[in-house]
Amino acid sequence: MSGVGKGIAVSSLGLILKQRGFGVNLVKIDPYLNVDAGTMNPTEHGETFVLASGLETDQDMGNYERFLGRDLTNEDYMTSGMVYQTVIENERALKYGGKCVEAIPHVRDEILRRIEAAAEHNGSQISVIEVGGTVGDFQNALFIDAARVMKMRHPADVLFVMVSYLPVPGTLGEMKTKPTQSAVRELNSYGVQPDFIVARSTGPIDDRRKEKLAISCNVLPEHVIAAPDVESIYDVPVNFEKDNFGDAITNALGLSGNRADLREWEDFVKRLKITEPEVRIGIVGKYFDTGDYILSDAYLSVIEALKFSGAEAGVKPKIDWINAKDFQNGEGLQTLKEYDGIIVPGGFGETGIEGKIHAIRFARENKIPYFGLCYGMQLAVIEYARNVLGLEGAHTVEINPAAPHAIVDVMPEQKDVIAEGKYGGTMRLGVYTAELAKGTIAREAYGKDTIEERHRHRYEINPDYIAQLEQGGVIFSGKSPSGVLMEIAELPKDVHPFFLGTQFHPELQARPLTPHPLFTAFLEASKKRSGK
Repeated sequence: MSGVGKGIAVSSLGLILKQRGFGVNLVKIDPYLNVDAGTMNPTEHGETFVLASGLETDQDMGNYERFLGRDLTNEDYMTSGMVYQTVIENERALKYGGKCVEAIPHVRDEILRRIEAAAEHNGSQISVIEVGGTVGDFQNALFIDAARVMKMRHPADVLFVMVSYLPVPGTLGEMKTKPTQSAVRELNSYGVQPDFIVARSTGPIDDRRKEKLAISCNVLPEHVIAAPDVESIYDVPVNFEKDNFGDAITNALGLSGNRADLREWEDFVKRLKITEPEVRIGIVGKYFDTGDYILSDAYLSVIEALKFSGAEAGVKPKIDWINAKDFQNGEGLQTLKEYDGIIVPGGFGETGIEGKIHAIRFARENKIPYFGLCYGMQLAVIEYARNVLGLEGAHTVEINPAAPHAIVDVMPEQKDVIAEGKYGGTMRLGVYTAELAKGTIAREAYGKDTIEERHRHRYEINPDYIAQLEQGGVIFSGKSPSGVLMEIAELPKDVHPFFLGTQFHPELQARPLTPHPLFTAFLEASKKRSGK
């Protein structure tokens, strides 16, 4: 089933192999026909993760980067849309020599080419490739067939790992292996036999069930790896090592390497689990409700960034999801007094926007630490323009193109893009440089004058209002090298303990062993407010 933990299994295995001294690259294959993840609704798909290059990808790529502790490249991501687009472009350019172009072999061979190109680009010794979706899906069959062909061509160098869920029905109280047996038979029908089974369940798998799976699924008992539910996904590599997953993989590949050194990782996991002091953080957003369920995956990188900085600052962030629509009429804001810090994350569109602006004003006037990310910075500047500078009707042209005070305007180079309806992969995307002003919260947090951060937006603070905003008390502590684009906005510390927004997405570069300095500074301010 989907969401069972393939991405975390791949991330954890990558970390283990890296810590054994191997060069490793991780590849995510998404079977959808979108060319990238940028045009998908977050409540449908979860967060869009932006690489340093600007490629918009699946959120698993974020986990890969966080576990490996390094940037990934365009070569490490693949969708059906990318593959088919390349094949069609090749056909149009007569690169197939006039042959009848078909799924087999042309699409399959393009998949293989991309897998091999990723390994070559990274210079890695081991590639760990995740095929998205589930066994039996029509849309990922070509990818599984490509993997089968790769195994046929390189039998000693290719292993298959299947991640499967073993339920423990409450009425029975016994772990059941039959669904996994059926899934393996389904995979066998593709001509693929798993070498390993990662057994996901609520608890560890016992020897009896390991033996049952081994006999029924034709795998070695020691190749059935326990993957029980854990307190934190960052426990998974440690658990895998306890079950000798790294040894089993390297032995099966005929490689020798040192035992993985996870001491620094284990220290991080230990700090992550502190329960006191607790700080309450309210995230005021809109991508939460999907039917009767809450989808926190829409802000996955923000959640993880808070965890990493919590471990660094010695606090336990307790996160509450607050629907911005609840404040749309300016009512119910007193509940925000319960929080030690408030975040308004990124997003697009009109839904809940006035609720966010009301929440930002409340945080500003009540001296609650505030951190705005992308849209959260733009709305903070709009709120200030309206309620402090008295610019009635101040807004973003994204919502009101006829606003009397267009505080946030579309970037000039984006106007033609929008007019032509070209929305995919056309925003300001990827890493850009910013220069920080001395004596500011941002400069103090980073400890340096120049930074590089990842962006994903079409709109910017309107240059026509910069002077008026600065004269009115807003500090633009981070600017593009040209001085035209405002990257960080904040209020002085003598006005507010922590009121800061970024045009970029700092959460995309936060990692377990290198927390993001702005998230850490925000939690330090929240800790002071909590008095703990």
